[in-house]
Amino acid sequence: MQVLFAAPESMWEEWSAPLVSACPEMQLKREGEPAGFDAIIYAPGGEIEDLSPYRNARLVQSLWAGVERIIGNPTLTQPLARMVDPGLAQGMSEYCTGWAMRGHLEMDRYAQDGIWRNGQIPPLASERRITILGMGELGRATGRMLAGIGFPVTGWSASGRPVEGIEVLGASDLDRALERAEILVTLLPDTAATRGLMNADRFARLPEGAWLINPGRGTLLDEDALIAALDFGRLGHAVLDVFRTEPLPPDHPFWKHPRITVTPHIAADTRPETAAPVVAENLRRAMSGQPILNLVDRVKGY
Repeated sequence: MQVLFAAPESMWEEWSAPLVSACPEMQLKREGEPAGFDAIIYAPGGEIEDLSPYRNARLVQSLWAGVERIIGNPTLTQPLARMVDPGLAQGMSEYCTGWAMRGHLEMDRYAQDGIWRNGQIPPLASERRITILGMGELGRATGRMLAGIGFPVTGWSASGRPVEGIEVLGASDLDRALERAEILVTLLPDTAATRGLMNADRFARLPEGAWLINPGRGTLLDEDALIAALDFGRLGHAVLDVFRTEPLPPDHPFWKHPRITVTPHIAADTRPETAAPVVAENLRRAMSGQPILNLVDRVKGY
């Protein structure tokens, strides 16, 4: 099995050994005759942009969960699979849960200034409602972790597909999902339908003082509407990990806003040790004609 590693050169040292260990029947290469490759392992930033010469490739396996950087490539005719990695889901769940707990417990109110504030006691988790927009693999994992602590979790997705233990609302119930969101977690993909989804009208649906946690995609937010919602007190705080421009420019107003916490796109990462077996399984499936896992729907964009 001839497989092209079409990813930035900096990733080769970290990824090559785990990939070959997980799939020893694979010959992993960084270059070669395009028609000779049976599959492509892809990450944005590599040298390969024109995929048309790779006419015999039965799979393009992304190392990223998001595929917005490749799905619009007109030369992509091969089946495309996105990454669904157990380590990625665990990392995202921990990030969202950690920040949700910080907002829920209102940890920042206890300034170390000598003032005894023992009358300011937060509610129990069962009394704080959380809504998750996006109930894919990451949303489901995050919802299970938050529900396990005791938070009432509402999920929302365009399909409204059921998730055990979590009430999931469908496309027509977005307003109802937002009205419940004392803490709102946004884990939607970047598609034409989700860009700018959280605008002034949608922020106005949130309970006063709600927290926003966005480790999904920066394009989900209307940035001006977000700042206005924070300034006027509709939102209590926003934790932002993803942005329309990355790295976030030093002069961007998010950096200095007192009610915004910026984290540098570190909520979750694809880990070679946990992702390599996922890649290996899909390569074997593609070579044997079995259904490919996490196949991207070109129409939906994920």
